[in-house]
Amino acid sequence: MSLLIKGGQVVTSSNRYQADVYVEGERIKAIGRDLDYQAEEVVDASGKYVLPGAIDPHTHILLPFMGSHAKDDYATGTIAAACGGVTSIIDFDLQQKGETLQEALARKQELARDRVAVDYSLHPAIMDPRPDVIDEIKKAAQDYGTPSFKIFMVYDFRVDDATMIKLLQETKKYGGLVQVHAENVYIIQHLNEVFAREGKLTPYYHALSRPNIAEQEAVSRASKMVELTDSRIYIVHLSSKEALWVIKDARDRGVNILSETCPQYLLLNEDRYLEPGFNGAKYVMSPPLRTEESSQALWEGLRGGDVQIVATDHCPFDFHGNKDMFGTEDYKKIPNGAPGVETLLMLMHSEGVLQGRISLEKMVDILASSTARIFGMKDKGEIAPGKDADIVVFDPKQKFTVRQDKLHMNVDYTPYEGLEVTGMPSLVYSRGKKVAQWNEDRVEFVGTPGKGRFVKRVPFDYG
Repeated sequence: MSLLIKGGQVVTSSNRYQADVYVEGERIKAIGRDLDYQAEEVVDASGKYVLPGAIDPHTHILLPFMGSHAKDDYATGTIAAACGGVTSIIDFDLQQKGETLQEALARKQELARDRVAVDYSLHPAIMDPRPDVIDEIKKAAQDYGTPSFKIFMVYDFRVDDATMIKLLQETKKYGGLVQVHAENVYIIQHLNEVFAREGKLTPYYHALSRPNIAEQEAVSRASKMVELTDSRIYIVHLSSKEALWVIKDARDRGVNILSETCPQYLLLNEDRYLEPGFNGAKYVMSPPLRTEESSQALWEGLRGGDVQIVATDHCPFDFHGNKDMFGTEDYKKIPNGAPGVETLLMLMHSEGVLQGRISLEKMVDILASSTARIFGMKDKGEIAPGKDADIVVFDPKQKFTVRQDKLHMNVDYTPYEGLEVTGMPSLVYSRGKKVAQWNEDRVEFVGTPGKGRFVKRVPFDYG
């Protein structure tokens, strides 16, 4: 199969230029003006951007939680990704008690087999840090193709500081990366008890029970462990200005600390929890939504390079049937999470680039180039010869009103219902094969579930 995309504006993380892009098989073969190739498919991209497919490194497909599970499976979740211009995901793989990391990966890969519509990889989440599991870090990083490892500083399955130190030491030796959900569990437990005694249990108190200081303290403690071990760490779903200040200070001192934030922390604020009735439950996620002040600080963090990636934390639970499955009288019983993989690119263009918050080149960097580099996806993240032909032909003028019934995520709501955006994928290619295209008033999936592949990622070079 060959493809020639003519006359579009190719956008990289550092510049943009008008050029043709020629694809042969699964890879980009040539880029230049007026390329003289005969192709089976020719696309006129005049007036459109040619972008590397976005990479979402933070999804929770079929996440088990509170007796239920996230609604998207590997078919519906990756179809939604494709329709949003996301051509790769890195999904979290929560190790179960007694499992090795290899067994956990095999279990998830079996769920994905014959179902994934775009390429994917996995982050093992270490939930049972036995000595033999810590010893398995080397194989996971260097043989399994999964050099990033999630840990939690909160919940019943959290790791203690001693375990974090061991993991930081091991990942440094073998080219791995520790990812941390950073919140102080004791602050949250204390406030949960206070609000329970006072009968303050509406969704708004979910936000108040997990204050900025809980994230700030945990990020500070994690950064000290990195400083001690001279290793590297990655903070997932950064949400508060105070935690960002900790990261900036640590980075200024030479500490190797990376971070991501999510569209919900950039665009939504804690007043959403005050929506009438139980509606605030739609936004119950951890960490919670913050204030406008934190949102503005996070945009500045992206512009300044202290936040490297925007991911989604895609974890969809139905509003009717999941969010209310244990009643509507206690925020602690609401499954945590919200959908987002399909709306990532459109939101960052419309609310980021067009609002002047970030440049177009920065958008490409935080959604593709930096993600591929940090997580070892050596064939992804750029429009360049030799790279996988994961390409989005993007119409920067196409209008779209975000509505749940126009999206493909297997969930009954979107946090952005009714938002009017400008800029949508026109065509989406995964390794040179068309998987999605704009059709009248929405993007439709035209690919084949099961054509996606598992991506073995390369270890990080600590130099």
